[in-house]
Amino acid sequence: MAIPTSIKTLLSGSVVEWARIEFKGTWDPQASLKSVCAFANDLDNWGGGYIVIGVEEDNGRPVYPLKGVPIDRIDSYQKDIYAKCKLIRPAYTPIIEVADYQDKKFIVLWCPGGDSRPYSSPKTMAKDNKERIHYIRKSSNSVELSDDEEKDLFNLANRVPFDDRVNHQAEMSDLNITLIQSYLKEVNSALYEKSKTGDFTEICQDMNIISSLPEYIKPKNVGLMFFSFEPDKFFPYTQIDVVQFLDGLGGDRIIESTFKGPIHQQLKDALRFIRNTIITEKVIKYPDRAEADRFFNYPYAAIEEALSNAIYHRAYDVREPIEVRVEYDKIEIVSFPGPDRSVTQEGLKNYRVSNRRYRNRRIGDFLKELRLTEGRNTGFKKIVNALEANGSPKPEFETDEARSYFISRLFVHEGFLEETDKAERERPESIRISSNHSGKNERSLSEVLSEVLSKKDYDKVEKLIEFIEDHGAITPKEAEKICNKSSATVRRYLKTLVDTRYIKAQGNTSNLIYKVV
Repeated sequence: MAIPTSIKTLLSGSVVEWARIEFKGTWDPQASLKSVCAFANDLDNWGGGYIVIGVEEDNGRPVYPLKGVPIDRIDSYQKDIYAKCKLIRPAYTPIIEVADYQDKKFIVLWCPGGDSRPYSSPKTMAKDNKERIHYIRKSSNSVELSDDEEKDLFNLANRVPFDDRVNHQAEMSDLNITLIQSYLKEVNSALYEKSKTGDFTEICQDMNIISSLPEYIKPKNVGLMFFSFEPDKFFPYTQIDVVQFLDGLGGDRIIESTFKGPIHQQLKDALRFIRNTIITEKVIKYPDRAEADRFFNYPYAAIEEALSNAIYHRAYDVREPIEVRVEYDKIEIVSFPGPDRSVTQEGLKNYRVSNRRYRNRRIGDFLKELRLTEGRNTGFKKIVNALEANGSPKPEFETDEARSYFISRLFVHEGFLEETDKAERERPESIRISSNHSGKNERSLSEVLSEVLSKKDYDKVEKLIEFIEDHGAITPKEAEKICNKSSATVRRYLKTLVDTRYIKAQGNTSNLIYKVV
């Protein structure tokens, strides 16, 4: 069997994090079985890991020149690996490949997170040993878990991440071999050549994108997300909406562009669209020096990372698209739900984020192979660095206490504000708004907002406006009841009102209230 990446990629550490790779100079059953068990338990949903046999290591990095596995040991090592892995309970067998690199042989064990955790393995290889241990990964080590970690692991036993679950409504015919081959070729996988003539089901099994039961072969969700032409057939609203407010939020010119298809392809298409139609470079020349100032309204690298992270971390069982809102002074990338609770509000403000557990362990692996996202917890730093290098303002990252949404907010370079500061000038300051229609010279809120908002947006929030006129203010709970929509949708409606600058939000997350400015 073959793994869906290359040994060259593993040795570089540029795609798969070092903490998820172990290098072994030779096959060591006791030490290696602990790591197989730990990767299978995948407590933090990192996506398991790899063991590369035939490579000496120094502080977790490969030592050159590479040692390799003697040809006369290849068969005996493989037989012993299969035999020792049978000691893991419940049953678990990693995917094993004999790889050629630099004229030497290596054995690579791919150990994806298992479906039947928690897994245990013998504490020692002694014949009289009866003690079994649940091992987990801690940084680059396979260790026994603590009491709290044991509770976490058992709580996760019946919670296979959504992207790694079998989809019982799909068929093998929903997976497309052309998309699979394109991916394998792009990541330089040894499976590419095999995919040209090999059995389709076996290729999918090697990639771990279908169920492992021979009597019940069905695609996994991650396979449908990447290798089906219509993933939204199984996961409604799996799409990216790019919405441009050309005349500001109150203007009539709104351009909506929707990108569908395999999630990595819709990401590439949306990024290409943003780079070609939204990102602009400005060059300022000076008479007294040869060097000109060059900067962009938004650095592409920051948008690429923010949108890639949204694809990575969104919940595909939530029927909400990823939305990129392009306004005159900022871009907001909105996805649902928010991050794990290990990500704190204070951490978001200070750009110090350490996400302990990942929602989509398999999606992350595929995106990293395609170099569409970085390793763990590096996305924020990349965004901040790209903005700083461009001279742009610092970003904002927002979620609520319930972790029901996440917004990455990137602000336009100040050098572009002089030309695009139209929205600030459009607000008619002389208008006085009455919420009860009592003033002779006052205009109603509904009258003003019907002029400020597009008809499409006004129709969505009309009931909320009427409630505010009658009661003076509205809470999110009242808004949900009135609209009979999800909390995520109602948040967008309320934000539309706030963005007009005629409505303001007061209070904290737990007791927000929206009222006329």
